[in-house]
Amino acid sequence: MSQFGKEIRKRWLLDEDVAFMNHGSFGACPRDVLVAQSEWRNKMERQLVKFITVEAPPATTDALTRLGEFIGAKEKDIVFVDNATTAVNAVVRSLMPKFKPGDELFTTTHVYGAMRKTLHYAADVTGAKVVEGVVPFPIESPDQVVEVVKKGITDKTKFAIIDHITSPTALVYPIEKIIPLFKERGIPVMIDGAHALGMLDINMTKYGADFYTGNCHKWLYAPKGSAFLYVDPKHQKDIHPTNISHNYMTGFKPEFEWVGTHDPTAWLSVSAALAFIKEIGVDEMRRYGHTLAIEARNMLARSWGTKLLAPENMIGMLATVALPGNPTDTDKHTATLHDRLRDEFHCELPVIVMDGHTYVRISCQVYNDMSDYERLDAAIKRIYA
Repeated sequence: MSQFGKEIRKRWLLDEDVAFMNHGSFGACPRDVLVAQSEWRNKMERQLVKFITVEAPPATTDALTRLGEFIGAKEKDIVFVDNATTAVNAVVRSLMPKFKPGDELFTTTHVYGAMRKTLHYAADVTGAKVVEGVVPFPIESPDQVVEVVKKGITDKTKFAIIDHITSPTALVYPIEKIIPLFKERGIPVMIDGAHALGMLDINMTKYGADFYTGNCHKWLYAPKGSAFLYVDPKHQKDIHPTNISHNYMTGFKPEFEWVGTHDPTAWLSVSAALAFIKEIGVDEMRRYGHTLAIEARNMLARSWGTKLLAPENMIGMLATVALPGNPTDTDKHTATLHDRLRDEFHCELPVIVMDGHTYVRISCQVYNDMSDYERLDAAIKRIYA
C-alpha cells in the first residue's frame, strides 16, 4: 500500500494545496478515467447520430456487463441512471399508484435528504405516511439498527428505503439482516447504496433486495452522471424511468436506455473506472481507506475531547466526528464553518447537523494520508480556541 497517499494523488486533478477530505459528496475522477471519457466524447461528436444509435448501445451493454460482474448482478437486471436520486425517484414514482391513504413508507432518521423528500412527495400525492425509525447516534452496535427496523414495520408498511451507508452519519447498516425483515412480510425494500459501490464488496444476488441503487461516480471513480439501478426481475414490468420517452412499455432495459437526448459518456466510462480500481487493487484500496478512517477519526476525537460515535464494524471509508464541546448549531452556522475551513484553512469536507449537534464527516481515499486530518485538527483547534 506504499503507492497510496501523496504518491498516488498525482493521478487526480485535485488542487495540491487543498486537504480534500470530501470524496463522499461527489467523488473525484482520476485522470485515466477522464481521458477515457474524453475519448468517448470525441468519438461521439465525430459522427453523433451513428454513435448514439449504433455504437453506444452495445458499448453500454458491455459496461453494464462488466459492472454486473463486479456487483454480482446479471446485466439484464441493472440499468444505468444519472445518480442514486434518479433511481429512487424512478422506483418510488413507479410504485406510487399502489400506495393509498394510511399506508406507511418506512425509512430511518439517518436517511439521505433527497430520499426523504422523495418519500414525502409520494406521501403528499397518495395520502400515505412516511415513518422514520429513530436510529440512535452515537450508536454502539449494528443490532440497534435491526431492532429499530423490527419495531418500525407494521401491517400498514407498504415500502421501505434503507441506507447501506448513511450519508450524514457514515454508518454501515447491516442490510443482510434488515432486508429479510421486509421480505418475509412481502414488503418491497429498496437499498440506497449511494456510497457503497466501490467502498464495500456488494452482491445483488446475496442481498435479495427488491431494488438497489449505487453511485458509480463516488467510490468507483467514474465520472459524474453515472449510477446504476438494480431491479429484481419480478418487479421490472412495473418500474419505469421518471422521464417517459419513446420506449415506454417496450421493456425495463429499453425504457431506461432511452430517456431523451443524453450524453452517455459517463456511463461508458464505467468500464475505465472498473479497470482503474482493479489496477490499484480493490482489496488494498478498501483496507487502506478503512484503516485510515479509523486512525483519523480516533485521532480527531481524542484531540478534540469528543466521544467516538460508532463501533469500528460500522465504519467503511467514511467517519463522522463530533466537534469540540459537541456544539448545538444551525444549518446557517454550519455553512459558515464549512466555508471558513475551505477558504481559510484549505480543508474541504462537509459540516453536518444531526439531532441538533454539529459534526464533520471525513472521507478517506487512497490519495489521503494523516497529514490531511492533522491539518483539519489544527484548523478546528484555532477556530474553537
